[in-house]
Amino acid sequence: MNAAAHGQQVSPATLHKVIAASAIGNFVEWFDFAVYGFLAVTIASLFFPPGNPTLALLQTFAVFAVSFALRPLGGIVFGILGDRIGRKRVLSITVLLMAGATTLIGLLPTYASIGLFAPLLLALARCLQGFSAGGEYAGACAFVMEHAPTEQKARYGSFVPVSTFMAFACAAGLVFGMGVWLDEVQMQAWGWRVPFLIAAPLGLVGLYMRLRLDESPAFQALAAQPHPEHSPLRETLREHGGTVLCLSAFISATALSFYMFTTYLTTYMQVVGGAARPTALLASLIALFFAALLCPFVGRYSDRVGRRRTILTAGVALIVAVYPAFTLAASGTLLASALGAMLLAVGAVICGVVTAVLLSEQFPTRVRYTASAFTYNLAYTIFGGTAPLIATWLIEVTGNRMSPAYYLIAIALLALAGGLALPESSKRPLSYQR
Repeated sequence: MNAAAHGQQVSPATLHKVIAASAIGNFVEWFDFAVYGFLAVTIASLFFPPGNPTLALLQTFAVFAVSFALRPLGGIVFGILGDRIGRKRVLSITVLLMAGATTLIGLLPTYASIGLFAPLLLALARCLQGFSAGGEYAGACAFVMEHAPTEQKARYGSFVPVSTFMAFACAAGLVFGMGVWLDEVQMQAWGWRVPFLIAAPLGLVGLYMRLRLDESPAFQALAAQPHPEHSPLRETLREHGGTVLCLSAFISATALSFYMFTTYLTTYMQVVGGAARPTALLASLIALFFAALLCPFVGRYSDRVGRRRTILTAGVALIVAVYPAFTLAASGTLLASALGAMLLAVGAVICGVVTAVLLSEQFPTRVRYTASAFTYNLAYTIFGGTAPLIATWLIEVTGNRMSPAYYLIAIALLALAGGLALPESSKRPLSYQR
């Protein structure tokens, strides 16, 4: 086991606690992003000037993208701290900040109350959430991987993506239920705030669970060794620049497919397919549960065939499925839309699961948090945060409702080139130092 390689044995009970504590913080992070995406049309009408629904929707997705601008900075700051003071402490900070930022969004006044200050405050709250989120996902993955058996890293690491898709599923279910229970007037008046306010108790639970854990065996072993003070960021760029570049290229497809599937597709079903919001949400909900259930199977598959074959499988799955997925999603019917979302989910899940484990496997312990957080957030800022904005803009400019599918195919080809340039790392213990 990885822990055994550092002279420690991690019990199954401890590993399960680590997975649960990592997953709940990750859940809080993605729950906010999910709610924002599912309520994009409502937020557009509440926080931006009335008169042009398409412009308001573009502005809403622009705020979504702006929040990602601070993710690389958050990844660097929290990554350096995580490599110096430990994973556990930093993950406790990030879950608290994320929950606070998400709760703040639920308390904001709207455009009708304070005018242009409303979208400004929304952007600031999203930036705070983006900054804190920059240190969350890669750190959670590293924390789980550094406890997991060497031969089963993807199997256990897959539960971090499970929490991601479950966050989106719960957000979709909540917004769908509120759409059934509340009329449009109630939804506009106060209903939209409820999903954001739920983050407060969830964040406190996550903080409690993380504070009760011990530091990861890999970091404990590193901290016990005498070594000179080092600069994780400088070392990352100097010694692992090629890995950062290739892994970022692959994660570009992970980011784009993830947000196309989880955030933009619901809007696409409504705007392009003409589906009612309940229909689009229910179709997304079905596909999200399917994605969460698929993650552990993909993890086992990756441990069996290796990372490079999994990367190839992910790229092929995206390229083959994306066109029929968008065609079905534009149908406006529940069954076809759900099937289209599930087709897109397959490639997105494979990308997400292998990314979760590659983030830790491709970098040594002393810079793992910094390098993985920087790499992950760089790709997600460029390709993930802009996904709904670019997809909406492409359709507006070209008049072709399939243009987002072509965009995803192009990025999938880039991802294959970068991912297949990485060395095979599935059987390598995380104690391995290059």
